[in-house]
Amino acid sequence: MKLHHFAASIIASLAMAGACAQTQGVAKDSITLGSIQDLSGPLAGFGKQARLGMMLRVDEANEQGGVNGRKLDLKVEDSGYDPKRAVLAAQKLVNQDKIFIMIGHIGTAQNLAAMPVQFSKNVINFLPLTGAREMYEPWHRLKYSSFVPYYDQIRLAVPRLIKEKNARKICTIYQDDEFGLEVMRGGEAALKTLGLEFTEKTTYKRGATDFSSQVAKMKSAGCDLVILGTVIRETIGTIGEARKTGFDPTFLGSGAAYTDLIHKLGGKPMDGLYAAMTVQHPYLDEASQPLRFWANKYKTRFNEDPSVFSVYGYSVVDVFIRAAQKAGPQLTTDSFIAAMDTMLIAPDIFGNPEVSYGPQKRLGSDLTRLSQIVDGKWKVVSDYIQP
Repeated sequence: MKLHHFAASIIASLAMAGACAQTQGVAKDSITLGSIQDLSGPLAGFGKQARLGMMLRVDEANEQGGVNGRKLDLKVEDSGYDPKRAVLAAQKLVNQDKIFIMIGHIGTAQNLAAMPVQFSKNVINFLPLTGAREMYEPWHRLKYSSFVPYYDQIRLAVPRLIKEKNARKICTIYQDDEFGLEVMRGGEAALKTLGLEFTEKTTYKRGATDFSSQVAKMKSAGCDLVILGTVIRETIGTIGEARKTGFDPTFLGSGAAYTDLIHKLGGKPMDGLYAAMTVQHPYLDEASQPLRFWANKYKTRFNEDPSVFSVYGYSVVDVFIRAAQKAGPQLTTDSFIAAMDTMLIAPDIFGNPEVSYGPQKRLGSDLTRLSQIVDGKWKVVSDYIQP
């Protein structure tokens, strides 16, 4: 009988080894994760924070023995926020580093450029750090998204602010790429429901630093609500230029502008800015006890305060760990997808609403809420807005 058990355990071990051998990035004692961040370009502030958040969750998991006995090995490449470099980074991670999954890749254009490289090798694009609808539409078995689309963020927030501020002339300045277009289209959709159109639309090229002509255009159009398809320095540059010229509309940004870097770098002129968001920025002095504990752990580890992008990085790895544990010891792309398609995750300490995935549901949640910079700090000013 013992011989029978021994033979059975050998067959089980061989089956597990066989499954791992067929699945890129899954070895007997490790799982290789890949991520592409902007570590040197205009979003380097975000990319570095997201990477540290990921590292914190990976370290926690590994200290506890890993996932079903496998340690996590996180490999991060720099795209500099350039789609061409994102393709090269994806090729290295997929073909040389042999990653199991691409996790938390930052940037819309960058993800769109990298996805074909991944999909050709059956590598999932997992919870990218962008709110573009293309991250889950059209449906693809290798796509999972957690960011509420920029389109929906703006579509839901605009009617609320128009009513609250009694705004009449709605304008937009947006980055001339897929990200900016998504913000602009969300604004168009919101205005259409109210029987309105944009009074003025103006764009800028990615990497631009001077917004004086765009601000002058919106000022002369008499805009009283401006939708920002901007990220960090463009948000600061646009609002700073407006305040200098005495142009003082209500400004609304997407989740891409929801970062402490706006008020840290932009100072007092940033007061009053609204942004659509989900996860709350983790200020150490006013957080709940569990969040304060987490933030202090992060600060002890990296010697800097966490940001909302630290939370994003931490959270995407956390969801991966939950699904990989659920998939069981024989981790394959198929078993991981089967686990993800039954995931239901309760609201967490960071303010995330409940998220769920299914065979036809590739976006975790479509809820958004509003925050505003008040006295140099983001303050949540609305509950989750139901679509």
